[in-house]
Amino acid sequence: MKPIPVVFHIWKLQIHTYGIGLAITFWVAYRYFDRRLRKWGYPTSWLTGAFVWIIVAAVVGARFMHVVSNWSAYAPDPVQVFAIWQGGLSSFGGLLFAIPTGLVVAHRRCPELHLIDALDLVSPVLMAGWALGRLLGPQLMVRGGGHPTTAWFGMYYADQVGKRLPVPIFQAFDSFVIFVVLLWIERHLTERPKGFVLAVTACLWGLARYLEEHLWLSYPGHLGSALVQDTGLALCGAGLLAAVALWLNRRRLPTAPAPLPTVPSGEQAAEGTEPAPSTVPLGGEAATR
Repeated sequence: MKPIPVVFHIWKLQIHTYGIGLAITFWVAYRYFDRRLRKWGYPTSWLTGAFVWIIVAAVVGARFMHVVSNWSAYAPDPVQVFAIWQGGLSSFGGLLFAIPTGLVVAHRRCPELHLIDALDLVSPVLMAGWALGRLLGPQLMVRGGGHPTTAWFGMYYADQVGKRLPVPIFQAFDSFVIFVVLLWIERHLTERPKGFVLAVTACLWGLARYLEEHLWLSYPGHLGSALVQDTGLALCGAGLLAAVALWLNRRRLPTAPAPLPTVPSGEQAAEGTEPAPSTVPLGGEAATR
């Protein structure tokens, strides 16, 4: 299968699979985060407006970091900086811009959602979105493959000669594995300290990004590749140290809030009585909703 970067045309406008894939990924991430906020008892009316800012920040940051680390390729024709349909988005750049933006907007519009709780809640969303985005973005765009290969699982990519390692598929798989690990932690380590899910995410995803770049994408002397590997290792080390420290001191640290208990669909309040207001952990403290 050879990916087709241009799906169709509307007059002179080209509709690319990459853009469609990003739009679908952002939509799924939005809906999933909305669901997780509701599950943990937080309001969600603020999320739609906030998500617009997060998307803009993610795309701008991802493109900015990619261009900076690959400026020699754009210097002869700076107009190509804006040709994002050709590919070229840095995952670290997207996170570097989007996460602070999201935290600032969330703090202003949903003050009961504390910073560390927001980061724990959004971590599985990021991993699920990254897995889906790899399949709907780079897998279908120009130059989305990795190193040349003759292996049976090699694939053809637009504007790349010969079969290539299907790195987007590898990335989607390892991100999905991390996603499953995070859900397992949430379900089984109920007395985990706040920030533990975030720390595990940083450790595993940083390691994955380093290995992906080092094994399948890197080229000698390429600044962008070296930055990705160094950043991945730094993120992995910081996450590992944080996770170990949090776990060893878990009895002295605030416990992560639990999701709301699920009520069986057939269970109804007794006739003539009003249900008691539910108490939910907001920011680690019980609050009446």
